[in-house]
Amino acid sequence: MRTLRYTAIALAIAGLTGCATVNMDQSMANLNETTASMTEKKVVLALNDEQRNQLRAQADELLKTPLGLNSTVELMLVNSPEFQALLARGYSESALAAQSGRIPNPIFNFERITVGDELEIGRLFSFGLLDLITLPWRQQAATFRIERAQLQLAGDVIGQVAQARSAWVDAVVALQKQQYAEQVFENAQASAELAKRMEEVGNFTIIQRIRQQMFYSDAALGLAMARQEATSTREKLVRVLGLDAQQFEELKLPDRLPDLPATVKKPEEVSKQATSRLDVQMAKQAYDAALKVSGAETVSSFVDIEAGIRRDSVFDRDSGSKTNPKGFELDIRLPLFDWGGLRRDALSAELLAKANTLEAVMRNVDSNLRESYTNYRTAYDIAKHYQTEVVPMLDTLAEQNTLRYNGMLIGTFELLADSRNQVRSIESSIDASANFLRAQLALDAALMGSPSNVKLSMGTQSPAAEAAAGH
Repeated sequence: MRTLRYTAIALAIAGLTGCATVNMDQSMANLNETTASMTEKKVVLALNDEQRNQLRAQADELLKTPLGLNSTVELMLVNSPEFQALLARGYSESALAAQSGRIPNPIFNFERITVGDELEIGRLFSFGLLDLITLPWRQQAATFRIERAQLQLAGDVIGQVAQARSAWVDAVVALQKQQYAEQVFENAQASAELAKRMEEVGNFTIIQRIRQQMFYSDAALGLAMARQEATSTREKLVRVLGLDAQQFEELKLPDRLPDLPATVKKPEEVSKQATSRLDVQMAKQAYDAALKVSGAETVSSFVDIEAGIRRDSVFDRDSGSKTNPKGFELDIRLPLFDWGGLRRDALSAELLAKANTLEAVMRNVDSNLRESYTNYRTAYDIAKHYQTEVVPMLDTLAEQNTLRYNGMLIGTFELLADSRNQVRSIESSIDASANFLRAQLALDAALMGSPSNVKLSMGTQSPAAEAAAGH
């Protein structure tokens, strides 16, 4: 009967240890659900060679066509070893969080003592009584830690996706600028050669020829810098995507950025989408976890107790008798020198810090969204203005100046100044389109709770001022 009672107690203790747990497949499913708007539920952690080969096949298929924004994200998800390491670390943190809710293993102590004709064999089975008492608190805290680890992983995934998107935008805009710089260089080279020949036959002065040559030199320098920027941004994209040497050779990018959308998001649409930001969820989970832990930690700060069940066997070799004394032990750590006051103060301060952090995050949500939306809308208006107003006017101005030059109404200097202004304005137009795309991606990240600051990198001089500078 006693054996049955001890067995029931042991089974009850064992049952209490299995409440907080984590499952790999379920973790990936939860992660895909949380990040669906940015990953399209395509996050996979490869655990063996077969799964890695499947992901490699998907990557090879994606590389057969020029990468768009969405296919770049998909390629990063299936190909980047850094991203796979991120997923593995996230699961490791979830597993450790689940482990914190388990009761420590009991201790079995065995001793054999000989005194004269007596042989004593002692057996002691002990466990932390306070660990058992505070187990419900610790299991709840472990559950919160698991959820927090999964939210942290979701935030890291969103950060990686945002990095891949940003690298793609930088690489494509640099390629687009390089192609435009090549066109400018070819035209400048032809003009410089023509000016040289016209000088030789006396139709151009030395000053006119040198001005054409300087324009050609500027175009050559601009092309060199554009090529270097295209190379740097492409290599950054290669690193973000985790491409190897073979995949690097297969990488293809579109010639230009996508067109501007016909319409933009309204402020009320943005407010509706920002209902479950990760940063708010993480701050709340941190506070809830600290609140649950504080109960158990407050109890354990006063005293620590270990309980043990003892059963000994004593043999008297002289008389041949045997006795089996049994009982229990309690080990109590007496709070004589440290009553745990400072520890409790630290716990209270930590809980207060978590509460204020939650309040700060919640207060910053609206401000972050307003800033992100303002950047988004401003970038769209600027890009649209360049597309519909500035570039068409520059084209018309270039045509008219060419006609005036052919009619000898303006000289070479005025025509070259107009050409330089047009080059700068076209480059600014490309930058404006890139800024809008960056602001759009930053707004998407902000809606998920991963805000990033986007600075609009526009020229300091307006297109009108640039056009007027040459005349």
